[in-house]
Amino acid sequence: MKKVETERTPMALYRTYRPANFAEVLGQEHITKVLEAAVKQKKVAHAYLFAGGRGTGKTSMARILAHALGTHDEDVYEIDAASNRQVDDARTLREGVSTLPFSSTYKFYILDEVHMFTKDAFNTLLKTLEEPPEHAIFVLATTELEKVPETVQSRCQVFHFKKPSHEVLKTLALDIAKKEGTRLAPAGAELIAMMGEGSFRDTLGILQKVLTISPDATLTEDEVAAVVGAPPSKLVGAFLQALAEKDIAAAVSAFHTALRQGAEPRVFVLVAVARVRAVLLARFAPKMEKELEYQFGTDDMVLIKKLAGASGAAINSAMLAELLTALVETPRAPLPALPLELALYRLFGTKE
Repeated sequence: MKKVETERTPMALYRTYRPANFAEVLGQEHITKVLEAAVKQKKVAHAYLFAGGRGTGKTSMARILAHALGTHDEDVYEIDAASNRQVDDARTLREGVSTLPFSSTYKFYILDEVHMFTKDAFNTLLKTLEEPPEHAIFVLATTELEKVPETVQSRCQVFHFKKPSHEVLKTLALDIAKKEGTRLAPAGAELIAMMGEGSFRDTLGILQKVLTISPDATLTEDEVAAVVGAPPSKLVGAFLQALAEKDIAAAVSAFHTALRQGAEPRVFVLVAVARVRAVLLARFAPKMEKELEYQFGTDDMVLIKKLAGASGAAINSAMLAELLTALVETPRAPLPALPLELALYRLFGTKE
């Protein structure tokens, strides 16, 4: 029978560009330096606890550590604690640990989302961590450190993973877009980094969606905005100008025009918060101008610098605070547009 060729789905970018060694890890130097030294000096602990937000590289770091120790793939065990959380699962794990590795010095166990373990499962795991065999190394990974018992934490070396900075995520998006043969506009990369919200995985997931819609080898800011649910830059500029002029009607109009064109309310507020923050930074910290120019496009910077002066005096810290409140309230509001509208009423509406 002739084999039928099927088109394969391209591998996810976060898997394709996952760091393969300590040198390729971004933004976690405080961890890579310690682990590299431990491997070099042969002072590796039997148990580590990696804590941090989603998509910050905990599992990737665990795999890098395993391979740095010369552990072959057949001796690396990745276990999803959310699906294997009961005491019987922990007992099975303990029994497996006791056997020797196939072809490596160590059996390397990566327990993801370990905070999902039940109390009894944690107690069973604790016994294993207290008296592990020489050939076993554990890396426990969690997004909720406070749910991991102190008794377990005390048996591990704990490392806290930082969220990557906005600049790191933007640079990552630009670099990978280039490797994928696409020129990504810096302002578009800014949007992608903003939507990534401190997660490497989420940032690359958004970039992958954006790359699929590009009809050519160039991605503009507006093309990115259309995919991520962000408003066009011109509408954001009109909104900022309305804020500066205390024109509530124009501000509400710009907001609702963006919604009709497909922008998500929360994304609109997020972008507005970033622009208002930029205005205040340009006003009170002018030495940050180059950094702001890296974040925003030329047209955006012209308006930001203009509003940082006297014409934008109405844009102040109280306004930024109101917009932040709207940003927090938008996801749980019964009408997603309502928090920003209320913020505008409080800022400029007629007092009763």
